[in-house]
Amino acid sequence: MIEAPNLAEFPWLRHGFGLRDTVFTDQLTTVRQIHSNIVINAEAAELEPEGDALISNRAAVVVAVKTADCVPILLVDPITHSVAAIHAGWRGTAAQIVAAAVNQLATHWNVRAKDLRAAIGPSIGKCCYEVGPDVARHFGTWVPELNDIDTPVHIDLPAINEAQLREAGVSDVWISRECTFCAPQRFYSFRREREQSGRMFSFIGLR
Repeated sequence: MIEAPNLAEFPWLRHGFGLRDTVFTDQLTTVRQIHSNIVINAEAAELEPEGDALISNRAAVVVAVKTADCVPILLVDPITHSVAAIHAGWRGTAAQIVAAAVNQLATHWNVRAKDLRAAIGPSIGKCCYEVGPDVARHFGTWVPELNDIDTPVHIDLPAINEAQLREAGVSDVWISRECTFCAPQRFYSFRREREQSGRMFSFIGLR
């Protein structure tokens, strides 16, 4: 399991980015992921079972997302002890799900973006993530040269999510930079394994 150094210093926090062989025995609060920018309060997860980010500020509640190439992102506010787990595929990234999560943390618990710490876990890297021009143009706001692209191109989803976090006011951002496609011994990859691919959990919660 991978821990982010900027989150690991808090003794009251549990977090991690799972590997393909990581086994979880604790209960994780999850939702059915649909590649959206929908953010759900963990208390309402049973009533709103679909979305791509979960937020919480309750002790012993561990929120989690599943990925196998998409970008897992964890947020924590050291002041209010609020947390978020985010699943950002290309559609969620284009819809700025990280900004939506920051906004929901502010709405629910008066979290200030400048106080948040963010960790971006392993995902498919720019080295391996080629998309067509129709997909690439969704990210022209953050990578202007993509606005006029007319051929397949490699894009860097972790970097785009980092840019969106910083635009939202989050300055403390750690990025794993490990590529799930490049390391079959460590990670699942849907693009590499297709329907046979498993999923890795990324989780965060208060002890």
